[in-house]
Amino acid sequence: MRQYMVLLWVVAQLYGIFFYIKATIKGETKPNRVSWLMRSIAPLIASGAALSDGVRRAALPVFMSGFWPLLIFLSTFVNRKSYRKLEKFDYICGACSILALVLRWITKEPMVAIWFAIASDGFAAVPTIIKSLKHPHTESAIAYTTWLFNALTSFFAMRTFGAAELAFPIYLVFVDSLLMFSVYGGKWRKKHQIEK
Repeated sequence: MRQYMVLLWVVAQLYGIFFYIKATIKGETKPNRVSWLMRSIAPLIASGAALSDGVRRAALPVFMSGFWPLLIFLSTFVNRKSYRKLEKFDYICGACSILALVLRWITKEPMVAIWFAIASDGFAAVPTIIKSLKHPHTESAIAYTTWLFNALTSFFAMRTFGAAELAFPIYLVFVDSLLMFSVYGGKWRKKHQIEK
């Protein structure tokens, strides 16, 4: 059963990332560079901390949830139309995200490091959540739906359900749900404003 869930996870993840990067290169999706750069770093750190705490297989989805945002960040440099201008708030969130990462490096406790990684990723996600509500046409709900599925499948890869294993996957389910509903909600709101 676990190997089939991992296979489903891989297929969903590849579909979501391919769709998002393709839309970014075409200029249909306009990712927030601060969000995607910082969202790539935090999961990579969290997976490293989980590995140092003895977590093995369950760390892979967390690692991949950092690798894909790095590819998205890099794809924003392919097409100038896919880049959305950063605002002061984006830089503030980015600075808070970096601060959380610095605090993660200061601590030698793996569980504290995971919490700081979650805080860093959370600060990084805020500009995209706000952008999704204000400008839903610049985001892809399909991609977030597949990433939510990815986060949910990480629970099937777990052998133990300790805090170090559960913390980041639970956070990913929350933030990917929030991002997905922000895009759908933003599109629904815009549609009803036009109809009025």
